[in-house]
Amino acid sequence: MRLVLLLTVLLLAACGGGDDAGGGVQPGAGDDALAGSDRPANDLVVEQDLGDGSPPQRWTLVCAGQVEGDHPDAEAACAHLDGLDDPFAPLPADQMCTEIYGGPQTARVTGVWAAMPVDLALSRTDGCRIAQWDSLGPLLPGPVGADGPDDAPQ
Repeated sequence: MRLVLLLTVLLLAACGGGDDAGGGVQPGAGDDALAGSDRPANDLVVEQDLGDGSPPQRWTLVCAGQVEGDHPDAEAACAHLDGLDDPFAPLPADQMCTEIYGGPQTARVTGVWAAMPVDLALSRTDGCRIAQWDSLGPLLPGPVGADGPDDAPQ
């Protein structure tokens, strides 16, 4: 019985072990590609779809001493992310979320942050995901919904 339990635990560990409902850091196959690479510890690709029929946007961002990439506000995005403890943490699987729809926008952030692989899928489909999106601040530029900051009355 102990052998079966041990084999089950080892199998789960080898497969990633659990459900990552928030789409956060995904250790696994990508780890081997990062080992021994010259890739900076903070090297991201951001893909954002505004959900309005316009083509998705894609930016690169490197926050490693000198800020690099084609992100429209790279300096602010790097400064903001540097101020967060774990910017790409997954949402807890048991977190209760308000049923508020924040808009059709989706985004995906991939790459490396703090030398750890990142693969985070974002949306604005409920209160938790809206808060997760908003917490990334200038990393996700552009309008945010029909009554977002760009559309607010002056």
